[in-house]
Amino acid sequence: MNQKYKYFIFIIILSFVSVQSHSDYQKLNVLFIVSDDLNCDIGAYGNTQVITPNIDKLAQRGVLFGNAHNQYPLCGPSRVSFMTGLYPDQTKIKKLRLYLRQAIPKVTTMGQQFKKENYHSVRVGKIFHYHNPRDIGTAGHDDNYTWDQTVNPYGRDKIEEYKIKTLKKQSYGGTLSWLAADGTDEEQTDGIGASETIKFLDRFAESGENFFLAFGLYRPHTPYVAPKKYFDQYEMQEMEIPKISDDYLKTIPLAAAISVSKKKEQRNLEEDLAKTIKEAYYATTSFVDAQVGRVLDKLKETGLDKNTIVVFTSDHGYHLGEHGHWQKQTLFDNATRVPLIVAGPGVNKNQKIMDAPVELVDIFPTLMDLVGMETPEFVSGKSFYSILKDSNARVRSSALTELGVSNGNGLKIQGYSIKTDRYRLTQWKKNGIRFILNSRTNQEMPISIQFYNDFIENESKLSIKNALLNYSGKFLACYGSLDQVVPNQYALDMAKWAANSSIFKIRTNHTFGSKHPWTKTNLPDSLKELSLKTIDFLKSD
Repeated sequence: MNQKYKYFIFIIILSFVSVQSHSDYQKLNVLFIVSDDLNCDIGAYGNTQVITPNIDKLAQRGVLFGNAHNQYPLCGPSRVSFMTGLYPDQTKIKKLRLYLRQAIPKVTTMGQQFKKENYHSVRVGKIFHYHNPRDIGTAGHDDNYTWDQTVNPYGRDKIEEYKIKTLKKQSYGGTLSWLAADGTDEEQTDGIGASETIKFLDRFAESGENFFLAFGLYRPHTPYVAPKKYFDQYEMQEMEIPKISDDYLKTIPLAAAISVSKKKEQRNLEEDLAKTIKEAYYATTSFVDAQVGRVLDKLKETGLDKNTIVVFTSDHGYHLGEHGHWQKQTLFDNATRVPLIVAGPGVNKNQKIMDAPVELVDIFPTLMDLVGMETPEFVSGKSFYSILKDSNARVRSSALTELGVSNGNGLKIQGYSIKTDRYRLTQWKKNGIRFILNSRTNQEMPISIQFYNDFIENESKLSIKNALLNYSGKFLACYGSLDQVVPNQYALDMAKWAANSSIFKIRTNHTFGSKHPWTKTNLPDSLKELSLKTIDFLKSD
């Protein structure tokens, strides 16, 4: 009897422990910190020049991934990708000026998934795409369905844009620009963002609400703006700028050469200017680190660090003169590789996973596993939860990044690149696509590059003028005098080139009175008249 009673008590205790453990597991919160245009020039990644003590300390608390890559090295496509767990080929968003719901209206974002589980989903600053600095203080291309609450900070850096030095007049975000600013951290947009994030942490600590809190920084994206004290931490002359041979572009594929030479004003910078710009980038990186530190200090102060998963990353990497290029939009490691640090309850501490490939689309399912939620079936990313527990675990053999490049004359080439633990393989589509502008609809119409090249090579043979000059048969030129798409002169010219020609002119528009879709049962009068004229012409000898 006593043995049975002891056994019964033992079972109760096990059940209690199990329930308690599961309950704690479910209560984990998420602090998601995303920088803008930050590469891996960080102390924790081995850069001894850049001063980033707070990010370095976060890495000691958790797992640092040294082989993490974005899926498209451009702000908008990358951010939509990691917020949905989908690849750009799936979202169809490969440009900046698109809202998520324009392409995939019914998708559930990472923030939405937390909302479904009664988490308070909050955004401070830039998570989805914003034109930086143009959209600072606005909602940019944000997704309203993702958040319960949002804050759009607006600081001194935006107000004092006129002080910014730039390579291209009145251009700040699209080209290299910088400013050692007056004032304090808290006056800058990202400083205000950090302060607002801190307020939310205080609120959640008091209320006990579960939260998914996303803090998006606008820096170090150009313009590189930070208080002067951060510039004072560096010596401009100590900056090293990569040396590139004059023939370098000839040694890489055409598409890759286009990607690193696109911005003319940023090519072949004078050495002192290049050093000044690199110093400004590093100063702004240190400023970003300080704001991250303020938020993490508050997390610890409130005790929320004990039940909050922290993810720190960037939307893509960044070139600082490597391959002769500045900024992003290449398929080199400099642009595809991103910092990625995960820390918090249940995550190994002070682990550097330098070789295991992971992707930003993997963050979504990983967070689901960490907090005990189901990952939506549509998510393409793979959870790297196992790696956070075991540094020898692997979930991928390679990481995929894609990019489309254009030479500015209509030639667009799509590239795909995979990075393993040791190698990178990049393939640019041999059969690229050329886009021509439809002047009537203002649409870019794709045509096969081979077709285009064949036409250019044989243009003289395919010329309408040459064809009609050599044509001996009858020729009828028909046109609408009210045509606003094709000039009337085209028809007159063709009639002039053909020796045995006649002209049929009718007062109508480009489509001869028709439109799409045509819902009537009879032909428009103009099109009927044209049809009868054509039949008579074909019947004539």
